[in-house]
Amino acid sequence: MKAIAALPSFFLLGTGFLWAVSAEAAQRPNVLVILADDLGFSDLGCYGSEINTPNLDNLARGGLRYTQFHNTARCWPTRAALMTGFYAQQVRRDTLPGIPSGGGGKRPAWARLLPDMLRPLGYRSYHSGKWHIDGKPLAGGFDRSYWLADHNRHFHPQRHFLDDHPLPPVKENAGYYSSSAIAEHAIESLRDHANEHAEEPFFLYLAFTAPHFPLQALPEDIARYAGKYQHGWNMIRNQRWQRIQDLGLVEGPLSKVELDVGPPYDFPKSLKILGPCEVNRPLPWDSLTAEQQQFQAAKMEIHAAMIDRMDREIGHVLEQLRTMKAMENTLIFFLSDNGASAEIMVRGDGHDPQAPPGSAASYLCLGPGWSTSSNTPFRRHKTWTHEGGIATPLIVHWPQGFAARNTLRHAVGHVIDLVPTILEAVGGKRLTTWQGQPIPTPPGHSLLDTFASDRPVERAGLWWLHEGNRALRVGNQKLVAAGAQGPWELYDLATDPSETRDLADQQAEKVRKFQQQWLQLQAEIRATATADLNASSKAPAEPEASIVNRRER
Repeated sequence: MKAIAALPSFFLLGTGFLWAVSAEAAQRPNVLVILADDLGFSDLGCYGSEINTPNLDNLARGGLRYTQFHNTARCWPTRAALMTGFYAQQVRRDTLPGIPSGGGGKRPAWARLLPDMLRPLGYRSYHSGKWHIDGKPLAGGFDRSYWLADHNRHFHPQRHFLDDHPLPPVKENAGYYSSSAIAEHAIESLRDHANEHAEEPFFLYLAFTAPHFPLQALPEDIARYAGKYQHGWNMIRNQRWQRIQDLGLVEGPLSKVELDVGPPYDFPKSLKILGPCEVNRPLPWDSLTAEQQQFQAAKMEIHAAMIDRMDREIGHVLEQLRTMKAMENTLIFFLSDNGASAEIMVRGDGHDPQAPPGSAASYLCLGPGWSTSSNTPFRRHKTWTHEGGIATPLIVHWPQGFAARNTLRHAVGHVIDLVPTILEAVGGKRLTTWQGQPIPTPPGHSLLDTFASDRPVERAGLWWLHEGNRALRVGNQKLVAAGAQGPWELYDLATDPSETRDLADQQAEKVRKFQQQWLQLQAEIRATATADLNASSKAPAEPEASIVNRRER
């Protein structure tokens, strides 16, 4: 690896764990979790995209695609939920009013990460890519890690770490690209595992920073999509919707484009820097000037190139598994941390309008026009708890674990379900105490039964809260609101998965019932999050009325 291979490794072994060995497994499966960053529901070929993703498509053909799997609508809460098996708010990694929590929150001591749960079962754990969890990877139980902490530069990051130790900043034009470097370290870890620990199973957490902004990609990758998007986001959205229906992924009406919904945060200075060709609303394509169309089409070419490169690098990792003869007994998951992003901002080294789009000197974001297409057929974007913000592709591949091939699964799932699924697959059993203290019961459910057949997961409901955006799903009914002051909306996702027909006025009693259930779950989540805090460390709780308001017209 050009930027990191020559540096020494330092290993820090964790000692705590939450799970005990159940029956001895004859051959425990390896586990690979691949996480994309800001990838929309329809951004893969096997989910309806025109983007070339043959390696992920092949995993889907050899396994399962889930059509109703969900994340938390944002990067760091999803990572906390994925690695702990708890709602991010339960482990203080998303905001609950009145307690120290959120992006800078610190997990309770009992909220261990998946590597600590796997270690007593004989697993070695490897991390490569984005982290965005409190603490450091090796301190969290990983045996090796390449941590890319700079989220503003894909070509020359200034902050990155090898085995929790800082690396020198990458110089400009050094031949570094984020997706390639992340995959390279993962492959290096697998090679070392095959040479030194071949008798032990492994867990690999492969967390790409693509296609998160800034939109930056290798020139040869961008060239593959030259002219692909000149007809605009409306046409691409309609084409994707047709393929989604042909694939049987989603049925029902296509959501309308919300012309008045732009980025979740307003950065007027950034819009001024980016110039008049940037637009912060998903306007009809034919209403844009020719210059705006050219600018916007170039952005989507870069987004596609980033996904294309990520897929190519995933292919290299999979080839290493085949070389190790580990492909058949590796349980692989692929998903995204949130929906595609409508954000528009300029950070990092700034934006040079004269630089080629997608180069290191440019800083572009996808924006709401293309984000609407990437999240087809759903409404809204990253940060919202409407389906566009929380729906993710989920591909599961495990040749020795189940017989299904190229099969859809409509069971409803959430990232809190991955830990119990993995633990059941490898033969783990949850402990109920940690250092003498009781451990809360995790909210997730194993999806292992859904590997064999398309059966529903029995649960009381799924709960969301992020920056005031709220939702509750009970069966196929979904209560959702945009913002702390937004009214509750109600949808029947069985017939209307894209949230086009609000039933709240017709079913006011059900809205009240679900609102109370949302509040009850919030209270239970707050109790879990605060159980280890002493009273003096708690800030006064914000009144619930400011978080949840009755529906108003």
